[in-house]
Amino acid sequence: MRTLGNVLWFILGGAIMGLGWWLAGVLAFVTIVGIPWGRSCFVIGLFSFFPFGQEAISREELTQKSDLGTGGFGCLGNVLWFIFLGWWLALGHLVSAIALFITIIGIPFGIQHLKLAGVALSPIGKTIVSKEVAAAARMHNATTTVSKLREK
Repeated sequence: MRTLGNVLWFILGGAIMGLGWWLAGVLAFVTIVGIPWGRSCFVIGLFSFFPFGQEAISREELTQKSDLGTGGFGCLGNVLWFIFLGWWLALGHLVSAIALFITIIGIPFGIQHLKLAGVALSPIGKTIVSKEVAAAARMHNATTTVSKLREK
């Protein structure tokens, strides 16, 4: 089912938004200081090409460790990203989602566009993993939290 969803997604508009992400990545690379953002654009562009079966998750949630992108610098990076490129990509995903919601068949694709719009607003500190890996990380975090609460 994921494969069919990804093929239909790619044909019916996913390719356009994925190319939009890659264009943003090229623009970021041209500025030299935007290279870290550009790398993220290419990763999320691939995610935008084939989103079914994958999920964007915080690296801190995945690894239970803070890093440069999940702390204060990541927040600053997300603010800069939003100002220069993020809102354009989010707007593209939002317009695509609204167009797909008009058709009943397009609702699952519209939901994917909304998820990608959320990623477009603040991609720093996130990574793309399969839905199973994201669920396993969340289950592990929940188990750890419950264990800590029981110790109190």
